[in-house]
Amino acid sequence: MMSYRKDKILSLTGVEVNDLGLDEIKEQSRLMLEQKMHGICFSPYEGSQKPGDDISEDQIRRKLALLQPYTKWIRVFSCSQGNELIPKLAREYGFKTLVGAWLGDDFEKNEIEIQGLIDLAKAGFVDVAAVGNEVMYRKEMTEEELISYIKRVKLALPEVPIGYVDAYYEFTNRPEITNACDVILANCYPYWEGCSIEYSLLYMKQMYYQAKQAAPDKRVIITETGWPSAGDALGAAIPGYENALKYFVNAQAWSQTEGIEMFYFAAFDEGWKVGDEGSVGASWGLWDENEKLKF
Repeated sequence: MMSYRKDKILSLTGVEVNDLGLDEIKEQSRLMLEQKMHGICFSPYEGSQKPGDDISEDQIRRKLALLQPYTKWIRVFSCSQGNELIPKLAREYGFKTLVGAWLGDDFEKNEIEIQGLIDLAKAGFVDVAAVGNEVMYRKEMTEEELISYIKRVKLALPEVPIGYVDAYYEFTNRPEITNACDVILANCYPYWEGCSIEYSLLYMKQMYYQAKQAAPDKRVIITETGWPSAGDALGAAIPGYENALKYFVNAQAWSQTEGIEMFYFAAFDEGWKVGDEGSVGASWGLWDENEKLKF
């Protein structure tokens, strides 16, 4: 990992966020929200719900209404089991949408997801389509299988930008997938690479520009980035309320100043993620599990 001097970590708001007091950081965070984020990752699960459980229109509407003043786009991860309602309802609330088909090693479910994505896009509810999310990272299918899905969706939806979501470095490592995409959808997480909060903004920029270098002629969107507000440390990456706010302010300042298309992870805390991610899993939201804004 690259090393940087702390005194060079300046936010693009013109202040040294790492040296601000907690109240000042909270004020900066609120200002960033009021200026509207580009986008946020949206899952409507609540309580004991988890992916695979059906979700209701009422809970989707309630959460979309809460987010409406603060973001222009939402990212949707699935096109089945109630998630297919989200892009339609999002249009009513004025959101643009990045909609994903969740793919894995269950090829029957993949068919449902792919057809759901195509149907939603043909109905006018999809601004950017994501064919799969980190299936290479999870090793759930081959490159050839994924590219086949991407080509199939591109053929069905010639007017919609199509991409695949994965960690930023996968677009360097897998040029055939990169070439198959209209748009590069890169996840950029300094936390998951053990980066300290002081250097996290510069490290995220490095991640973004690595994805840009892999496809210099293509649009690059940061589809996920964030910092957990609680949980165990990972190397030099320390979760916590204050660090999460610092990361949010730096990320949003860069996004808003430089015109970087960024989807922040995530809208709400989700308890089910503890099973996959350990103690930090339930603490990625800007809003807690009771839909209360953390700052």
